[in-house]
Amino acid sequence: MKTYISLWPAYAPQLPFPRSLAILGSTGSIGVNALSVVAQHPDLFRVAALGGGKNAARLAEQAKLFRPGLLAVLNEATAHELRGLLPAGYAPEILVGPAAYETVAAMPEADLVLSAIVGAAGFLPTLAAAKAGKRIALANKESLVLGGRLIRAACQASGAVILPVDSEHNALFQALCGHNGDEEVARLILTASGGPFRGKDAAFLASVTPAQALNHPNWSMGAKISVDSATLMNKGLEVIEACHLYGLPVARVDVLVHPQSIVHSLVEYVDGSQLAHLGVPDMRIPIAHCLCYPRRVNLDMPRLNLASAGSLTFEAPDETLFPCLGLAKAAFAASHSHPVALNAANEVAVELFLQGRIKFLDIPRLIEAALSRHAALPENCGADELIDADALTRRETLAAAFD
Repeated sequence: MKTYISLWPAYAPQLPFPRSLAILGSTGSIGVNALSVVAQHPDLFRVAALGGGKNAARLAEQAKLFRPGLLAVLNEATAHELRGLLPAGYAPEILVGPAAYETVAAMPEADLVLSAIVGAAGFLPTLAAAKAGKRIALANKESLVLGGRLIRAACQASGAVILPVDSEHNALFQALCGHNGDEEVARLILTASGGPFRGKDAAFLASVTPAQALNHPNWSMGAKISVDSATLMNKGLEVIEACHLYGLPVARVDVLVHPQSIVHSLVEYVDGSQLAHLGVPDMRIPIAHCLCYPRRVNLDMPRLNLASAGSLTFEAPDETLFPCLGLAKAAFAASHSHPVALNAANEVAVELFLQGRIKFLDIPRLIEAALSRHAALPENCGADELIDADALTRRETLAAAFD
């Protein structure tokens, strides 16, 4: 398999312990879980930097505990609040604004960067880390959705290595290790819980509320990704991510609904066998795997008990009721820039839904319209052109929502 990760991590220079860690998105669910892993193994890590958004209180608590020398926040108001919350005698440098996250991603003091900012905002920091040759624990799938081609090229030029944090892609990575790529692999199979609306009909979906969409049956996640799970867009974005990570065409990446979320993904080999990765649905497992790779560490958490888990069931996704999955596949097949429009329209639509300004079924409608409007960008376009296309799609989608 031709992987666009510049090197399989097995062949990359090994990072010594303790590892110097920068976390982008430390106040979100992935960042909080990552710091939980760090707290369990303080001898293995030194936290060099934390990048939050607007949650000054949580970032201050994290900073007090781990004492990084550098913090990053989104705006000056958050920075002012943060300064007032830090204890006397501790005065880290505080960077402000979106560009601050790029600075953190490329800082010489960090050899391992966890990219966990939500949405398209994570693209440029991830690209900065790739250009700087970092070991990247990638939890921001939108980075590859927007600019997978640019990030692949940056990794190949700098020697940067990506380790996938998403539970599905981490499962694929573990099931692929030790096998001879495209000669042996028939397809990748991403599992999906089906979200909170699995088995519901169109009449039900027409009237669902944001609170219902946020009530995921298995995972504790942020608002945006919870809605993406409910629409199956999260799985569509993961299909695109898998194509970029593992160099396979979209026709060889399938999705299987598995409501119990015990099997996290599977690799099917050319002999007909399938290797699956199983575990309890807890993000600390893939996070720890990436932060400590290739070492495995003990985690103080419940273990999988298959006897107690009972039956494990699987079914095909319903792309008629949940068209976002099909829209994502079509976007990836259309051009390298159509996924930019897909993601931008989705982020706008999800935010409008969470605000109660549009209906649940308006989300795929707005995304489909955005894809129809989008004109493919030249193959050699740069990050600026992708960001401009993202901004244009957002403006057009917001206008279309209230036509």
